[in-house]
Amino acid sequence: MKIGKLAITVLLVLVCIFILGLVAFVQGGISARGRPSALETVVARRLRKLGIPSSARNQKNPVQSTPEVLAEARHHFADHCATCHANDGSGNTTIGQNLYPPAPDMRLPETQNLSDGEIYYIIHNGVRLTGMPAWGVDEPDLDSWKLVIFIRHLPQLTRDEISDMEKFNPKSESERQEEKEEEDFLNGKPAAEGGHHH
Repeated sequence: MKIGKLAITVLLVLVCIFILGLVAFVQGGISARGRPSALETVVARRLRKLGIPSSARNQKNPVQSTPEVLAEARHHFADHCATCHANDGSGNTTIGQNLYPPAPDMRLPETQNLSDGEIYYIIHNGVRLTGMPAWGVDEPDLDSWKLVIFIRHLPQLTRDEISDMEKFNPKSESERQEEKEEEDFLNGKPAAEGGHHH
């Protein structure tokens, strides 16, 4: 009898949570302007955890951390990941903060407490219903494992390392042209017709 009452209570709680979630969704619509609620965050993280197979979760990184591997991963992150995650892993970029959910601060325990296998799986396979794309190919790739090493290093990232990363951040054609014009100006070359004058 007690088990029946417990089951009914659990079912009622789940129905209430569903109704509250539905009301919140209807009121907010599909807008990505707000921040996910605490409940939505907890549910999403739990679903992500359940969505990563235990075989993947328990994988160990086959790449050893060396200064060369860390530098390679840092440059790869700057070129491929920093647009959303920022060079320092904070997620504090225009794109990263306007995703729904926003790009996480990977320096914090919510990321750092994930296993190497979980981080690799997320990089390699992406996460549905977020801005995180799948970067891997069908076979295992060492680049994603190297990124795991770099992500583990984010809490200790130095200003010099961040400065080094800036050389590898993607640039638009207009940014490259402006840099060239500044370099030409500093080297005493005349400005191109229609170019910027400083």
